Amino acid sequence: MKFFLDSAKLDEIKLAYNTFGIDGVTTNPRHIMLSGKPFMTAITDIANWIKEEGLEGVDKFPVSVEINPHFDKAEDMVEMARKVAKISPNFVIKIPAIEPGITAARILEKEGIRTNVTLIFSPSQAILPAKNGSLFVSPFIGWKEQNGEDCKEYIKNIVEIYKNYGFYGKTQIICAAIRTPKQIADCAVAGADIVTCGLAVFQDCMKHAYTNQGLNTFCEAWDNTVTE
Repeated sequence: MKFFLDSAKLDEIKLAYNTFGIDGVTTNPRHIMLSGKPFMTAITDIANWIKEEGLEGVDKFPVSVEINPHFDKAEDMVEMARKVAKISPNFVIKIPAIEPGITAARILEKEGIRTNVTLIFSPSQAILPAKNGSLFVSPFIGWKEQNGEDCKEYIKNIVEIYKNYGFYGKTQIICAAIRTPKQIADCAVAGADIVTCGLAVFQDCMKHAYTNQGLNTFCEAWDNTVTE
């Protein structure tokens, strides 16, 4: 399983890359807003860091960049996507799972511009992006579970559908809106290719009360060991 960081803050990206070895980044309009930078500045800064690290190429370190969410016409989506894609070979264009979004993603993939169809909330929504060759599809987890749904079966169904029809591995499943370490584990068990989440969730993955208890026990033993 690959780990992507869900953030547009360059300091968080650097920390997550150096500490956890993240494999890519996903951004959205909210993350851009929280970065405190204008849209073009935020994504250009990320592109420049990629160059500095020698990570150029979508296969090395993909970065999903979401286009203007107000667009409801495929031609507008395609026009902006082309401009964004020129900034970095690592940029994957995030497009919403709506009818004009599917049309736009299909056009862009034919042009060699990779796409990530996002805001997926059902297995049926995940089929067409795969059929049309999108690089990524992003089923959301946290929002559904906040409303009382169990997402393990939902992700398993998408994985099974992809395996049935030869999409698995070609269109990679990014479990998005991850809020807890348990959700990461659930997605791993279900067979998702990637999880994307905030820095705090990755940090929480390494926390456990028994780890702390064991470390304290061993520290006490170390301190009380007879010296030479």
